[in-house]
Amino acid sequence: MRIMIACDSFKGSLSSSEAAAAIARGVLQVFPDAEIICLPVADGGEGTAQALTQALGGKLYQTAVSGPLGKKVEAAYGILPDGSAVIDMASASGLTLLSADQLDIMSASTYGTGELMLAALGQGCRRLYVGIGGSATNDGGLGMAQALGVRFFDEQGRLVEPGAGGRDLARISHVDMAALDSRILAAEIIVLCDVTNPLCGETGAAQIYGPQKGGSPEEIRLLDDGLARLADLVNACLGRDLAKAPGAGAAGGLGFGLMAFAKAKLYPGIDFLLTAAGFEEKLSQTDLVITGEGRLDGQSSFGKTPAGIARKAGEFGIPVVALAGSLARDLGNVYAAGIAAAEAAICSPMELAQAMAEAEDMVCAAAERLLRAVAVGLRLSRTALTVAAPPDVQKTK
Repeated sequence: MRIMIACDSFKGSLSSSEAAAAIARGVLQVFPDAEIICLPVADGGEGTAQALTQALGGKLYQTAVSGPLGKKVEAAYGILPDGSAVIDMASASGLTLLSADQLDIMSASTYGTGELMLAALGQGCRRLYVGIGGSATNDGGLGMAQALGVRFFDEQGRLVEPGAGGRDLARISHVDMAALDSRILAAEIIVLCDVTNPLCGETGAAQIYGPQKGGSPEEIRLLDDGLARLADLVNACLGRDLAKAPGAGAAGGLGFGLMAFAKAKLYPGIDFLLTAAGFEEKLSQTDLVITGEGRLDGQSSFGKTPAGIARKAGEFGIPVVALAGSLARDLGNVYAAGIAAAEAAICSPMELAQAMAEAEDMVCAAAERLLRAVAVGLRLSRTALTVAAPPDVQKTK
């Protein structure tokens, strides 16, 4: 058996590399002679900087930036051999930086993401890959733009303070880009995105992703209205109508903000990462692909790592199975995306803290369960081949 393990991080518990290593241990319990290739990947969310930097032989750096609620955090970015930088917005403005009781979607800001971009520019990087999944924010990129020098004013001409969050979207009435860091417009900003949502409306940033960031129905309504106000303002002041662009609603509207204020271009994160990691070349020597992420559900089939891997592997006729921390009850979309089977790491009721603490061992055990099912399938297929009548005998019946 030649098996490729290409999984995303298990948010908040295991990096993509750690998850792949745990899966490999489980595989070897069933197929001890298997040839295993571990390929850490990401789709633009948490772990993108580490995965891409590792795949291309770059170097990771740490720097202190403002977290989603203003408290300083250590955020990571990578510099690749060609001098480009790769940034995780999740490491500066991500959901995993906050506990459940700290979630504050109205105050959370992308200011630290802008600071992270400035750190990379300060190292001489002139191409920035920005992964924007896993955000705790819904500010339309307001904070990020402020960090880069953009100023926003209310109707009375008062400056909106740096580090603004989603609640400040309703206040702004004027945009001043005169002090925007000139290095931004001279750089190439490539956004790696794992969703295609527009900025506003029923499938927009606030209504689709706001609840998981702690937003109440009233807060989500206010944020959606605020994002629409920001879109109108950008269109009027800058002549950029971007609200309906695919990915504008990613990361609480950061996709929109990067396009509007940094002239960024958005790309499907998983496609970019798989190409950079040489995924297709490695498939030619693979019998089975194991993928996974923290949770498999309906969203997994839209731009996420498992679906992207299944689509690419399907082009080569390579079967794909998936392992996740937890599984949704209905996996119809996941199976339709090309994933043949799935297994959950959590198989009994437990507290989240316990599940995260024991994630490595549970992922290993789940991989063993999944591969035992694969082994049964192999034995059944061999039995069927053994008992089947020769083609010429079948024709005479």
